[in-house]
Amino acid sequence: MLPDRIDYSLYVCTDRDLMSSQTIEESVEKALKGGAGIIQLREKSISGRGFYEEAKAVHEITKRYGVPLIINDRVDIALAIGAEGVHVGQSDIPCSAVRKIVGKDMLVGVSASSVEEAVKAVEDGADYLGVGAMNPTATKTDADSVTMEELVAIRKAVTIPIVIIGGINKETAPRYKGLGIEGIAVVSAVVSSPDPEKSAKELKELWLS
Repeated sequence: MLPDRIDYSLYVCTDRDLMSSQTIEESVEKALKGGAGIIQLREKSISGRGFYEEAKAVHEITKRYGVPLIINDRVDIALAIGAEGVHVGQSDIPCSAVRKIVGKDMLVGVSASSVEEAVKAVEDGADYLGVGAMNPTATKTDADSVTMEELVAIRKAVTIPIVIIGGINKETAPRYKGLGIEGIAVVSAVVSSPDPEKSAKELKELWLS
């Protein structure tokens, strides 16, 4: 069940290739202790069975904190474990199809890098947008960068929540404050940190200050 109010301010995505010494479960729990309002479980290199088992374990943790778990790409796994949402990119199953599958009670997020993609996502039933890549990023080295002007145009074009992603850290996050963006989506800034809890706390305080 979704919380009454969703805190998009710090959206933490996992990436096992960028993890510090912690397991994914340990890193997620530390991020939650640091104030993450959403966790997105992203897996590209393990089996479907492995992803399912990991998603179940992570979901037990996020439920204890009352924080939504978003499954990246895999609608089937999101449904199978009762996750609160699913996130899809432009090359994945279309948002309109995802919405038909999951119904109205699950969060659906869509990656967008242009006004056209953002508007189409809203028309297709997206609840929020992940806009980026804002800066060069280790998770998607081939992603096109979104300019500040494009971000402002996207914000003007849609009313649903936006989280920005791509090289977001303590140095880059401040430049996007004051634009009406709901939150920052981070990967390495938290999961690669030797102290994910401390890093999450600092990022959230920085964004909300």
